Amino acid sequence: MGAERTVVVLISGSGSNLQALIDAQNTPALPNAKITLVFSNRKAAYGLTRAAQANPSIPTAYLALQPYLKANPGKTRADYDVEVARIVLRENPDLIVLAGWMHIFGEGFLELADGIKPLNEGEEPRKPVPVINLHPALPGAFDGASAIERAFDAFQKGEIAHSGAMVHRVVKDVDRGEPLIVREVPIIKEEAIEAFEERLHKVEHEIIVLGAAKALDLERPHQACTHLSFMIDLLI
Repeated sequence: MGAERTVVVLISGSGSNLQALIDAQNTPALPNAKITLVFSNRKAAYGLTRAAQANPSIPTAYLALQPYLKANPGKTRADYDVEVARIVLRENPDLIVLAGWMHIFGEGFLELADGIKPLNEGEEPRKPVPVINLHPALPGAFDGASAIERAFDAFQKGEIAHSGAMVHRVVKDVDRGEPLIVREVPIIKEEAIEAFEERLHKVEHEIIVLGAAKALDLERPHQACTHLSFMIDLLI
């Protein structure tokens, strides 16, 4: 058994994808992995409660953009991104997972996570930490906010036959990083958007664990074969 791998999860809402990660840690799906911090940019995010109620409980942290700017006159959104990076990276995580995180990071966060700049002036940059994100759309389709609603609307107009979800690496361009796990999700004619959304979320709960395992290089061989055959099916 190798050294324990640590994960920090960033959330903004109910935390159902966080719960999937909590349930998977130290199981065959995420062996020898531990979530050491759950960070939210919303004080009322239920995901913070999920973390507190986990067994054992998971430490949490909270910092929202507008209160930060109000408390720090002269600071900017970019400064907020750097402050979030400092809070997260002080945990020395092996992986950062954005799981329903509804704030778009600028370069300041990524420069620290990628080890391009140090956390504090005069320090050496830290080792790069992979950052992955769960996005409820297929690669190159419906980047950014309201992806589920936009995909459903496009289906109604006959523009697409299905949608999906992916876990991808986070880069400067929104939802354009390398996809790690991709799953198609069909949209059924005449179904309500709530039904489609429910099916999509079930897929998300599965692939966020698979994506974390892949980013941590904890993926089991048979999982890798499954993903390879899936990608081959997409190409045929």
